[in-house]
Amino acid sequence: MSNPQLSIAQHYHERTKYDPETIASKNKRLDWDNQPIPFKEYKLGTTIDLKPYLKEDPQAFAQEPGKSWWRLSRLLLCSYGLTAKMATMIGPPVYLRAAPSAGGLYPAEVYLISRGTSILAPGLYNYQCPSHSLVRFWDSEVWSGLQEACLQHPSLETTELAIITTAIFYRSAWRYEDRAYRRVFLDTGHLLGNIELAGALTGYRPSLIGGFVDQKVNDLLYLNPEQEGAIAVVPLADQLQGQSSPSQPTALPSATQFDYPELPDGELLAYLHQATQIEPTDKQEIESPPSGESESEKVGEDKYNFPFCTKISTTTSPIQWGSVTREGYAPQALENTILKRRSTRAYTGAPLSLDELKLLLDFTYQPQHYSEQGFEPYPDYLDLSLIETFVAISGVMGLDEGCYYYAPKAQELRQIRFKNFQRELHYLCLGQELGRDASVVLFHTADLKKAVAKYGDRAYRYLHLDAGHLGQRLNLAAIYLRLGVSGIGGFFDQQVNEVLGIPPDEAVLYITTLGRPRS
Repeated sequence: MSNPQLSIAQHYHERTKYDPETIASKNKRLDWDNQPIPFKEYKLGTTIDLKPYLKEDPQAFAQEPGKSWWRLSRLLLCSYGLTAKMATMIGPPVYLRAAPSAGGLYPAEVYLISRGTSILAPGLYNYQCPSHSLVRFWDSEVWSGLQEACLQHPSLETTELAIITTAIFYRSAWRYEDRAYRRVFLDTGHLLGNIELAGALTGYRPSLIGGFVDQKVNDLLYLNPEQEGAIAVVPLADQLQGQSSPSQPTALPSATQFDYPELPDGELLAYLHQATQIEPTDKQEIESPPSGESESEKVGEDKYNFPFCTKISTTTSPIQWGSVTREGYAPQALENTILKRRSTRAYTGAPLSLDELKLLLDFTYQPQHYSEQGFEPYPDYLDLSLIETFVAISGVMGLDEGCYYYAPKAQELRQIRFKNFQRELHYLCLGQELGRDASVVLFHTADLKKAVAKYGDRAYRYLHLDAGHLGQRLNLAAIYLRLGVSGIGGFFDQQVNEVLGIPPDEAVLYITTLGRPRS
């Protein structure tokens, strides 16, 4: 039964909260006979092998088209390529990828659409992770259809190549049921974070389009919309070819639905996804940003300035990844970090230094500090002004234990609770020792009511995509600093706010734990 006070996105969030009294009923046995395969196969199509272009020395491909193939191969490898193979006690091995995924389920698929480049003929391509190859499954002009689906977004006028990420929902729902919708978008946010950085390393400038006509993009890719849906469109401006990517709004609203049926468990995810779509009949217009408005000004002021709280500056010198050359060749440190990233399984409980915490926050929230190294000073998010960050400190030398609000504009931590929360964090993270033994537990939150008022129910997508993107930057900074890091998508939602003192209007989207890894 619909709730006149809650839109379908808000209703979904409430329905999929984990609660101590009801969580046992949500832990159903996994159906191992129907375990999803995390790779999509095409029976027909032309295969393009990208493995020969994985040589570390780009000078081996100094001439076109070899250089373009080398760049595209590295871009896809660092975005979503396979990085390890792990044997399992039951079933097939698990193939790990450059981007993390809840439960190792990898719901995302990556497609390339070519307008016609020096190496890729016009058509549709699917990235085959197991073989690091492309399958060209449609070989005619499709760019105009993409432009129509994206409402003539300006970035598609000046580019020739675009990535489309989709999700096969059952891959995550097999384990996480209706709550999988959250994890699908967090996982895709991780992937978008990799695409952004991999683009900088290979001479591409990705733009992010979150507002598009879903049905048209799905039809363009020949998807079965009951199983797979488009999540994000990412035009790639080839900077080495002089292509530019104009900065334009990337998030568009959907309808807000208050009149919805009573939905049984197992049907809520599919219903929400349909409700968050932009329909072909919806009137949308992409507006240019007001002249003179900088990217930093779009983020707005820090939301919370608690009275009488202790304030700790987080300003620091940035991580030195090494400068990207004019040819678009990667600093080895960042590429190696992307490819060796792993989610930590256990922490020692030993403290971090305050300098380490400052570096983690700086790389995640202050990308403008890395422009001199060749990275985008203001990478594309959907709407960072809706995301807030709270940090539970259990072990950071030189910093009192407690819960802090991180103010990115002021670059400071503002303490709101004085307490060691290790015992409570163990409980809040569903008994996972990662919560108890982490030195730092970081929470991304958002005012869901405010977000829905701005973007309709589609806001639920945008919030989790941005939270996952931020989470991936945390992942990579931690791995570079030889720290442990692991994201947590399952937690007692309501109790997190109550225990840590996070304002009740802030819906918890994502948790990232950080600490010293146990070898």
